Order: sequence, then C-alpha cells, then structure tokens
Amino acid sequence: SSLPPPPPPAAAAASKQWVQVKVPFEDTVYDIDFDSPTHGYIVGARGSFAETNDGGQTWEPRSFSNLDAEEEITYRFQVVSFKDGEGWVLGKPTLMLHTKDGGKSWERIPLSPKLPGEPTAILATGPNSAEMITSSGAVYVTENAGRNWRAQVKETIDATLNRISSSGVSGASYFTGNIVNEQRDNKGAYIAISSRGNFFLTWEPGQDFWIPHNRGTPRRIQNMGFVRGDIKNGLWMTLNGGKLLVASDNVDLSAEEFPFSEANIKTGGYGITDVAWRNDNEVWAVGGSGTMFVSYDNGKNFAFDKSANNIPGNLYNVKFFPEYDNNGWALGSNGVLLKFVGEK
Repeated sequence: SSLPPPPPPAAAAASKQWVQVKVPFEDTVYDIDFDSPTHGYIVGARGSFAETNDGGQTWEPRSFSNLDAEEEITYRFQVVSFKDGEGWVLGKPTLMLHTKDGGKSWERIPLSPKLPGEPTAILATGPNSAEMITSSGAVYVTENAGRNWRAQVKETIDATLNRISSSGVSGASYFTGNIVNEQRDNKGAYIAISSRGNFFLTWEPGQDFWIPHNRGTPRRIQNMGFVRGDIKNGLWMTLNGGKLLVASDNVDLSAEEFPFSEANIKTGGYGITDVAWRNDNEVWAVGGSGTMFVSYDNGKNFAFDKSANNIPGNLYNVKFFPEYDNNGWALGSNGVLLKFVGEK
C-alpha cells in the first residue's frame, strides 16, 4: 500500500482544497445526502430544499408537494436521507416526510404524541424501511413506511440514569432528560451528548439501555462522532474553546472513561463543530467563522486550510461519501456549500 503523503511543514502556505458551490437559497444548509454518484439533495432552514443530478455541481430548488409555500418556509429541514430513490426528511417544528419516487411526491408521516422526545435523525435503510432516533434516546425502526415503529432500546435514558445515578458518571444526576448531537455509526451504534454537555452516552444494537460515560475534562462537550464511521475505531470529541480530542484505539464501550488524547490544532479559540475521516489517515475538521483544518496522521496534528477564509458564516457539518468516489462536502450558514477538490 502506498504511504500517506508526509504532513506539510508548518511554515508551508495553508492548503485550499475546497471550492464553494452555488445553492439556490441563502439559509443554513443542514444536511446533504446522495443515493447515486450524481443524484443528491440538500435541506436547510426556512424550508430550503434542493436537488442535484450532476454530482453536486449545480443545485435546483425543489419544494415539498404536500406543503404550501407559506407553510414550507416555517420549517427548518435538518435531516435528509435517501436510498435507491426512497427518501426521508425531518423538520422542526416536528415534521416527517417520506417519498418513494425520488422526491416527486411526498407524504407526511404522522407521529404519535406519545413518542418520547422529538425525532432528531432518520436513516433510509431499504424499501419502506427507516431507523429514527429521538431527543430522549429512543431508537425506532419501521418496515411499513412509518405506519408502525418498533422500539430498539428497552429503557429511556432518564430511567437508566435514575437506576444507576449513584455510579461514577459526573453530571448524570443533573440530567434534564434531553440529549443532543446524536450520531449513528455505519453499523447502527449511537453516541449522544447530554444537553448540558457534561457527559456522553453510547448505545449498540442489542443493548437494553444506553451507557453513560465521563467526559474526562472540565470543559463542556460541543460535539462528538466516530473515527472512520465506526465506534470500534474510536471516537472524537470537541470541547468549548476549540479543543479536539481523539480516542482511536482500544475503546471499551463499557468503560466510564475513554482514552482521549488532545489533537494539536490551533483554532484560535473558534469552536470545532464537526470532524470527518476522508480515509485512514486524512481527517478534516470544520468550525466557527469558516475555519477548516486537515490532518494527515489520523487526527494527531492539524494544519489550517484557507478554503473558507473569505466566506462569511460558520461551517457546521463535513461529510464524505466513500461509496460515491469519496465525494466530500462541508455545509454552513448563509447557504454555504463547499465541495472537496483536493490539492490542485
């Protein structure tokens, strides 16, 4: 196997490996998904929704056939997931939409008022099938297009913490019942952060309840996610003040604390909002005020990338699609969408 390129010396000029792509709206871009190398969608604030048929070079505005224009603009569309022409969109205030014909027509899926928490993420998994998670840590699957949902976790996070709150997880006794920034790995395991940012939890398929973990640092957790999309490869954690920690080996999911080590990244105090592995060694981090950083040593040392220097706003999300030529996208406020082009 070919060796990764050596990291550029600190004195070298910052790289510029992303280009901005025009989108047909000026609101925050929240999510992007593709179901082929050429066909994808983005969703955003104030009812924003757009489609590409050329791999993301150009985006056409779309609307949801069953929402009128005045209603559509009241929603913040935060999640989009497509598989083989079948798609799901989540909005706030709580709204779930489903399409079977590549987005030409949509149906609104009614959700039970008894649902614990609000839906915060959804993943298209096959014909009429999807998996959803809520802000209370409930995970559900449907196999009949959302008419019925089957619970995957036996116990609410509230109940779990009440049962074990005397254990060694600090902050668990202050839990408000809500989690934030739920992320799913490629195999169905989840990570979530307590809404105060004072501890985090993990859940794997087959477990009856979530396991809480200490954050191991006095700073609040901002966001977390997986190393190369799999909890078995480790976790990353960003903290208030622009810190980034990575635990990339021997992660024992039953442990109260994980072996996090701090990455060498000079953010100038801007918070890091998202991190994604492009391959085994190359890692991208994005954050406030258009900051972008790249690591070529699996997240130990990061260098600045100036692609978004002159673009106003914050970046919230960075995503690669290994199944589609490893296409990379960074999403942000003010209609910002950046496409990865690499070293030119």
